[in-house]
Amino acid sequence: MKSYSVETVFLPYKTDFPHLLLWSCLLNGFDLLSPGQMTDLLYTEKDLVTSLKDYIRAEESKLERVKWWADKLDSLSAVATQDPEGFLGHPVNAFKLMKRLNTEWADLESLVLSDTTDGFISNLTIQRQHFPTEEDQTGAAKALLRLQDTYKLDANTISTGNLPGKAFLLGMTVEDCYELGKIAYSDVDYYHTELWMAQALKQLDEGEESTIDKVTVLDYLSYAIYQQGEMERALEYTKRLLELDPEHQRAKGNVKYFEFQLEKQRKAEEEESKKQPERPKRETPEKRKKKTKKSFSLVPEKKKYEMLCRGEGIKLTPARQSRLFCRYYDNNRNPMYVLAPVKLQDEWDRPHIVRYLDIISDVEIEKIKQLAKPRLRRATVHDPQTGKLTTAQYRVSKSAWLTAYEDPMIEKINQRIEDLTGLEMDTAEELQVANYGVGGQYEPHFDFGRMSDVTAGGATVFPDVGAAVWPQKGSAVFWYNLFASGEGDYSTRHAACPVLVGNKWVSNKWIHERGQEWRRPCGLNETE
Repeated sequence: MKSYSVETVFLPYKTDFPHLLLWSCLLNGFDLLSPGQMTDLLYTEKDLVTSLKDYIRAEESKLERVKWWADKLDSLSAVATQDPEGFLGHPVNAFKLMKRLNTEWADLESLVLSDTTDGFISNLTIQRQHFPTEEDQTGAAKALLRLQDTYKLDANTISTGNLPGKAFLLGMTVEDCYELGKIAYSDVDYYHTELWMAQALKQLDEGEESTIDKVTVLDYLSYAIYQQGEMERALEYTKRLLELDPEHQRAKGNVKYFEFQLEKQRKAEEEESKKQPERPKRETPEKRKKKTKKSFSLVPEKKKYEMLCRGEGIKLTPARQSRLFCRYYDNNRNPMYVLAPVKLQDEWDRPHIVRYLDIISDVEIEKIKQLAKPRLRRATVHDPQTGKLTTAQYRVSKSAWLTAYEDPMIEKINQRIEDLTGLEMDTAEELQVANYGVGGQYEPHFDFGRMSDVTAGGATVFPDVGAAVWPQKGSAVFWYNLFASGEGDYSTRHAACPVLVGNKWVSNKWIHERGQEWRRPCGLNETE
């Protein structure tokens, strides 16, 4: 069994045949929790704030009553204690004293002990079941680290919220930076630990108030730097730590260790220099640049993927560019498009990737989202070791499957795909809806494979050929993952870049080659 790919986008695939990909819309969102779930959490938090304010008002009202009592009794006591015997000689005063001590102080005690937290605590307990888990928080942190690496963002840019296309600029606190550093530290990721502990220290040095002190930050920072082999810098930060806390036992021990190792290293270098007095001349920066410069094809796939996500892909030559066109398309005078042909543009020549413009309406987009939201689950991949479906860090999105019999609109969209591609939909996969929040991604993968799980990407890049296809609301992108011979086209290996700002909704349609025998006849050679 083989297939194609569509990313609604429409595409082919080999456990089947072509692939169609539809970009539904771009909104705001996040990672392991879908943007829809994140929106619900915003309203949950708003409700809790309202409940908290009600509690504060109740506490303030109680304190006002207590204060009134205190002021009244303070004035009364001041008068009474001037002449206690004369004051109590009046029978009314004697009666009121008995009454106050026997009854009114008891009422005051009840007032002070009254619990105004019931409503707030009850609401908090109910809402807590919807709160994110530790896994969700860690996932959000790792999403930020992915974005930092993929888009080459420094920690300060992220911390200040200075991201492209931002609508809401909300900076990170020292505590936020420290938490990111700790999560990286827990993963033995000392590179990111250093970046975020250094950012936390920077904000503390600039005077930001925080419950996190410099000593704690410097402790993590110096250790992370040491673990990366930079002992001199680790020593500098450790000495700074001791200036703040001279009795810090671990730091005192580390200084001695670092100094001993650096001295040992210095002596070793001196001995080595005596054996080899003439060192080879250093290369000039210009020579080094020429020597290390690699063609795009020799760059490791992960680096190519990140370069393409940043818009640093291959530029087509004028000759190749001249073969790409925009046109009105009716798919060989298909009755649905004779009078109203669709707009079609070539995105890439090899493999041939096309984009259908304005192929799905806003109403349809909202309906698909409405149908998919209750079913969104963390997307899975096929584990070749166990043969089972499992979640993976290289695929971070939520997905749902929609069948034609559930709603007439899904059947209508499936028919539209058939009319546009000329391919049979009866043997195709159901319509998949994927939601990528901030940091959501799907690293390089193939959509073809015998008897394998079928997956699809979002804002799609093709590392092997240097192509990048950017999201455009309401458009559909189509390519064949298989040659007409049925062999897989390995140049279609593709990936969904992590979402930097906002979130992406995308629909995928995988069209199996089975059932296309008369619509796309088999080729006579392997790559035809």
